[in-house]
Amino acid sequence: MFPTETLVAYLAAVLLVVASPGPDNILAISRGLSQGRLAGALSSLGAGLGIMCHSVAAALGLALLLQTSPLAFWVVKAVGAGYLIWLGYKAISARDLVSFLPAQRQSLGRVFATGLLSNVLNPKPGLFVVAFIPQFTSPARGSVPAQMLVYGAIFAVLTAIIFALLACFAAQLSAWLQRRPKAVAGLNIGAGLTFIVAGLSILALGRRSAA
Repeated sequence: MFPTETLVAYLAAVLLVVASPGPDNILAISRGLSQGRLAGALSSLGAGLGIMCHSVAAALGLALLLQTSPLAFWVVKAVGAGYLIWLGYKAISARDLVSFLPAQRQSLGRVFATGLLSNVLNPKPGLFVVAFIPQFTSPARGSVPAQMLVYGAIFAVLTAIIFALLACFAAQLSAWLQRRPKAVAGLNIGAGLTFIVAGLSILALGRRSAA
């Protein structure tokens, strides 16, 4: 079903996409910094599951609704942008995205849910999946929806693994950061601004865009 050269090209492209800075990997890194490897891994798992949700929607044709229905696209775009902007505002105002205060530690369930929602509510990964994955499918190789699901699963697993590795590496810096409150404040502001910019970019997103 998957010629070697096609699979290698797909893996290379996915690795470049996953390694690019964005709100999801910044969120995973922040969890790793402030709450350790397990929290970072759960946030990463949430992001990977979010990619799988987008892939299932694309395989079922549901994602096309975002490209054909202005109202549906506007609603998803507004919710996704609002969620990311809210996360950014909280990080800047409360300084709680990266925090070592016991009172500001989040439950592992909430860490996972935030990682999942930040991806699922963002229409950009969904549009990216719709535009990106079909380029590697072919009706001559069998069911196209099945191929999209497999490609989506690969994308999701690589996302979870790479984000988790980044979060685990970040966890090694926790002790160093705890002695540098100004650096922690700077990280919260930087991460918060990244979320806000990501949210504003969603508001500017067009239905035909996959960027």
